[in-house]
Amino acid sequence: MRRFCPGFLPVVGITMLASIGWAQQAPTAGPYKVLKTAKVGGEGGFDYVYADTAGRRLYIPRSGTTPRITVFDLDTLDTVGQIPNASAHGVAVDPKSNHGFATSKPLVMFDTKTPATIKTIDVQGGPDGILFDPFNERIYDLSHNPPNATVIDATDGTVVGTIDLGGAPEQTVTDGKGHLYIDIEDKGSIAVVDAKTLTVTTHYDLAGKGGTCAGLAIDVKNHILFAACRNPQTMVILNAVDGKIITTLPIGTGVDGAAFNPNTMEAFSSQGDGTLTVVKENSPTNFVVEQNVQTRQSAKTLTLDSKTNRILLIAADFAAPSDAPLAAGGRPGRGQMVPDSFSILVVGK
Repeated sequence: MRRFCPGFLPVVGITMLASIGWAQQAPTAGPYKVLKTAKVGGEGGFDYVYADTAGRRLYIPRSGTTPRITVFDLDTLDTVGQIPNASAHGVAVDPKSNHGFATSKPLVMFDTKTPATIKTIDVQGGPDGILFDPFNERIYDLSHNPPNATVIDATDGTVVGTIDLGGAPEQTVTDGKGHLYIDIEDKGSIAVVDAKTLTVTTHYDLAGKGGTCAGLAIDVKNHILFAACRNPQTMVILNAVDGKIITTLPIGTGVDGAAFNPNTMEAFSSQGDGTLTVVKENSPTNFVVEQNVQTRQSAKTLTLDSKTNRILLIAADFAAPSDAPLAAGGRPGRGQMVPDSFSILVVGK
């Protein structure tokens, strides 16, 4: 996942978004809305946001001149602490050992109760996405560069092994029964991993239905995967057992995260165009777009608080782009993050 950095971010105007392919998906009516916006400010780029539902903590990595993990109370969004010297993309927590892990390099292992750093862990590649798998209490650190996955024992922080996924991974999910599913962004596929042997058993080809997939969610009970993709802009819904594609549904532009709530039987995808797409699972073979919620441009990552059934997103405002002409093959103009505009959004019914 690409981190939003203060000096290297697309501006949030509709015209600019359209020029880089981020034409906004039209919001639609429905039960979900932004219930709260907490303007927490602070300098630095941002990427993933992570809710520790059991521990009632929200973790947000911030990069920049003072890299850190900011820690918030999940219920009030008040600041409760930070983990310094960690230029990370994401965080995952083992609720059993109360150990947290942040994908800086080296990885930072911390105590979720204090939250003091326990130790740092040397890893190869470029730490990015991360998952805790309760099946055998392991952390999976993902990297676009080989090795694509580094596996760590969550109880003591030792490196168990590495996995070659055959491409650049983005988001991973687990069925809690020994199977992991990882969307491979540059291959238009989903890697299936055996958590016991740390081997890839197969790849599910999305067969042109979805490409550059950057979000993945799972309905464990019904063995359904939801792959949120950028090109084309679709949510590809497939069977987790055999990889058979069930259907595809349209989503917004610039997706970078997905989640599934078994309490409501809904899948969510967050887009940088300022929309949150809600997909309702009526049955294991029937899915519909329930709503496109207006959120905030740049709110491309999300996390689910399964206790409250609420989605949390992070975003900031950005200044107008430079008027300097583009060089041949250059990227569109970029604006600076507006100071102290960084915010947490809470979406619910």
